[in-house]
Amino acid sequence: MKRLFLTVVLAAAGWCAYAQNYMIVDSEKIFKSIDAYNTAIKDLDKMAEDYQKQVDDKFAEIETLYNNYQQQKASLSATTRQVLEDTILSKEKDATALQESLFGKDGTLMKKRLELIQPIQKKVFDAINAYAQSHGYDLVLDSASNPTLLYNAPKLDQTEGVIKSLK
Repeated sequence: MKRLFLTVVLAAAGWCAYAQNYMIVDSEKIFKSIDAYNTAIKDLDKMAEDYQKQVDDKFAEIETLYNNYQQQKASLSATTRQVLEDTILSKEKDATALQESLFGKDGTLMKKRLELIQPIQKKVFDAINAYAQSHGYDLVLDSASNPTLLYNAPKLDQTEGVIKSLK
């Protein structure tokens, strides 16, 4: 019974897909064909590399301080040990804050990525929508690494009809 039901569902889905006028695009290939996108990605990679060097330098400094502290720990007074421990912890906290301010979700690199990439994305997705509409496609699917629905004709959205049928 389950096999029969599954076969009927798959056949219906296939018929619906066949009945739709759809196209498939590879957005990754489209983006890579745009010079401004490639330049932006190179700039972002360079920025990320520079920022990572800054963060690595901070943590290397902390590691040096910690190693020196470990070597001198036995000969230091309790007060001096506490001061050095606090200094190391403070510098580690500062380095972590720097890392977050550069690479975090609201960090400098993410803001720059949005500034550089979003206009290009908008241009590409607007072009996909315009192409689909002008050529009569109802659905546009992206075949890039994560398949996604990029466009669907408003006439295909049957959400309200399903909501009404529930009442």
